[in-house]
Amino acid sequence: MSDIFPRNEHAADRVIRVILGLGLLSLVWIGPQTAWGWVGLVPLVTGLAGRCPLYRMFGISTCPIDTTKTTQSTTVI
Repeated sequence: MSDIFPRNEHAADRVIRVILGLGLLSLVWIGPQTAWGWVGLVPLVTGLAGRCPLYRMFGISTCPIDTTKTTQSTTVI
């Protein structure tokens, strides 16, 4: 799965998404009690997974680890 959908979120980005997602989800039960709070599932799931489809589409990565594969050539003498 990581070949198709690599990790592209930094830890701080993930924490912000989880907090934002939980905050939006709380709107379903607390406050205005609207169904719009279910939108909070998107940042919550992407924050927990560490992978954002929009980041992937636009080539953005806030992850400090280089997730691209590098090929090394070895020469045998």
